[in-house]
Amino acid sequence: MKRERYQASIETADINISPLIDMMFLLLIFFIVTTAFVQEVGIDVQKPKAASSQMLEKQSMMLGITSKGQVVYGGKEIALGNLRGMVARQLREQERPVIVIADETCPSGILVNVIDECKLAGAKQVSIATEVK
Repeated sequence: MKRERYQASIETADINISPLIDMMFLLLIFFIVTTAFVQEVGIDVQKPKAASSQMLEKQSMMLGITSKGQVVYGGKEIALGNLRGMVARQLREQERPVIVIADETCPSGILVNVIDECKLAGAKQVSIATEVK
């Protein structure tokens, strides 16, 4: 009588992680798309100090004024004559407050002109950024 040899087959359990990886990429894309990015002014200014400073909304349009009187939005310099149209266009897309981040040594006439142009463009709330004393 002939003995037959049987080989025991050991089956390994495979875990398929490709659906998990797909799901992680979908979640990553979802969070990247839905995250509200705060748009920085793009300049470094020395803000004036005030005891009555308050925190404002993060979803604001931020304009910067350098110490030399240059108006900046999104890292690009804007002529004062083009400011009203740009602010009106931004407010048509989304109604939000405007925050002017002015250097403490900027000419006050430029600051008043920027606030005036923002109000004439339709901004309901225009604030000046300060630091807490």
